[in-house]
Amino acid sequence: MHRRDFLKTSMALAAYTGLPIGTFYAGSILAQEAPDAANGEAERFDFETLKAQAKALAGQPYVDTRQTLPPTLAGMTPLQFNAIQYDSNRSLWNELQGQLDVQFFHVGMGFRQPVRMYNVNPRTGEAREVHFRPDLFNYDNSGVDKSQLTGDLGFAGFKVFKAPQIDKYDIVSFLGASYFRAVDKTQQYGLSARGVAIDSYSNQPEEFPDFTKFWFVQPAPRSTRFTVYALLDSPSVTGAYAFDIDCLADRVVMAIDAHLNARRDITQLGIAPMTSMFSCGGHERRMCDTLHPEIHDSDRLAMWRGNEEWICRPLNNPPHIQFNTFTDTNPKGFGLVQTDHDFRTYQDTVDWYNRRPSLWVEPTTPWGEGAISLLELPTTGETLDNIVSFWTPKEPVKAGQSLNFGYKLHWSDLPPVRTPLAQVHSTRSGIGGFVEGWAPGEHYPHVWARRFSIDFTGGGLELLPEGTAIEPVLSVSNGRTQDFHVLKIPDTKGYRVLFDWYPTDDSVEPVNMRLFIRTADRALSETWLYQYFPPAPEKRNYPNWPQSNTKWG
Repeated sequence: MHRRDFLKTSMALAAYTGLPIGTFYAGSILAQEAPDAANGEAERFDFETLKAQAKALAGQPYVDTRQTLPPTLAGMTPLQFNAIQYDSNRSLWNELQGQLDVQFFHVGMGFRQPVRMYNVNPRTGEAREVHFRPDLFNYDNSGVDKSQLTGDLGFAGFKVFKAPQIDKYDIVSFLGASYFRAVDKTQQYGLSARGVAIDSYSNQPEEFPDFTKFWFVQPAPRSTRFTVYALLDSPSVTGAYAFDIDCLADRVVMAIDAHLNARRDITQLGIAPMTSMFSCGGHERRMCDTLHPEIHDSDRLAMWRGNEEWICRPLNNPPHIQFNTFTDTNPKGFGLVQTDHDFRTYQDTVDWYNRRPSLWVEPTTPWGEGAISLLELPTTGETLDNIVSFWTPKEPVKAGQSLNFGYKLHWSDLPPVRTPLAQVHSTRSGIGGFVEGWAPGEHYPHVWARRFSIDFTGGGLELLPEGTAIEPVLSVSNGRTQDFHVLKIPDTKGYRVLFDWYPTDDSVEPVNMRLFIRTADRALSETWLYQYFPPAPEKRNYPNWPQSNTKWG
C-alpha cells in the first residue's frame, strides 16, 4: 500500500478525538476474575515469552493475515465507519470502575488486519482473549448488515479513555498498521507515531508493519498508568513492544521497550517514527491562499544532539520530495513540535491547529551512531500527512539481526526539555532587495532577492545590557547574503536577524542555511537550520511589478 493511500484512509478517522515495563504489579490490584469482554481461554503471558515468540516468528516466512471483509464492511464510507460505536458498558475495564478504560475499533474500509486483543490479570499473569462479536458494538446509522458479520473478525485497533470523561473522549488511539496517537490537556489529536518505519525513502516500496496482537495489563483502580504489550509483524521485521503509558493531567508519556528482529536485509530502518502535516506557515506561503494564515500540525523539527547542540529546523511544504539526514551519536532527543498555540495564528474553528500537541522522543538506551531523518512531501491541502521523521542506525540491518531500542514519547504542548539558550521564535521570508518600508509599490527592486527574518527569544536575551553587540553567524550552501540587520524587538523581548539572499547562478538546487547569534565568543542561541528552494530563473520576478533589465548583482 502506498503511503498516500494508507494515510488517506487513516486521516478520514481524525474525528476520533501504571506499571513497570516487563513486570506485573499485584500489590494494590484488587483480586478479580477476567472482565466480561475477555472470554477466551486462560493462558500464561509475560514479556520474555513475547520476545521469544517475535524472534522465532522472524525465522519463519511471512504470512499475510489480512482478511477479505464481508461487502457490508469492505464498502464502507468513513462516515459509516465512524458511526459504529463500541458499547461502553462492555468496555474492557468497565467493571473496575477505575480511572482508565479500553474500547476497540471495528474492522472495515481499509482496516482488514484482524488485531487480537488480550486482557492480562496482574495477580495471576493469565491472559484471556477478547473475541470479536457483534453485540459489543452499536451499528445504528452505519448501514451495516449484521447478518454478514460471521466468525471472529478481530478488531482494527483500540482507544483508551480516562476519568472523569471515561466513555466520552479517548486520549490514546492505536489504529491501522502500527500507527498510534495521544493527546495532551487540549483533548485534540494531531500528529501520529508508529512502531517502526521501513523504507520510507529508499529504492524499495515503503512497508507498513502491523501490530497484530495486544496484551493489556489491568491497572490499579486509582491509577492513570498502565502497560500494554504488542506483537509486530511484516515481511521485513518482527517485534515485541512494551508500552508503559502514563496518562497525566496535561500530557501522555509512553515509555517504550522495542525489540526488533530482521527477517531480511532492510535498506532503511526508522526508529521512533512520527508523521505530521505542514501545509503552510510564516515562511512558506504557497498554499496559504485561504482565510487561514497558517495550516500545520507541527512547525519544526527540534533536535537535542549528543554533543549538547540544540537545532531548530523549520518544516517545509517543498515543491519536490526532500529527504534530509542529520548525523548524530546517542542523540538526547528530537521531535516534531507545534510551538505556536495562539488561535490568532491559525483562525481555524474546525481543526483547531492551535491545540495540536507536540511529540518529543527521549532515548532511554544508547542508540549509537546514526542520523535523524526528515522526509518532506509536497502537498496541496491539509488532509494528508506530508512530514515524516525518525532515527536511522548507521549500520545496515541484516537478516537475522536483533536490535533493542528504549525511548520515551512525550505527547504535550511543548517538549519537556528546552535549551538554556535563546530559541527560534519564528521564521519568515518574503521578497528582498529593497529598503524596509519602501515596498511593494512603485519602489520595486532592481535585482531579485529573498529576505529572511528569524526571531530569537528567551535564554536571557532580555537581560543583556543595552548596546551589547550581537553577531549573526550565517553560512549558506550557495548564493550570497548581504544587508544584515539585528534588531531588538521589545514586544517579544528578543532580537530579530534580517538578511537578503541573492542567487549567483541559475541553479534551483535547495539552499541550506545555518544561523545562530553570539556576542564575543559566547553563543546566545540554538542553531537555526533552513532549506530554501529558489525558483527557476524565468520565474525570478515579482508579480505585477515593473521588470528591470538589471541582471543579478
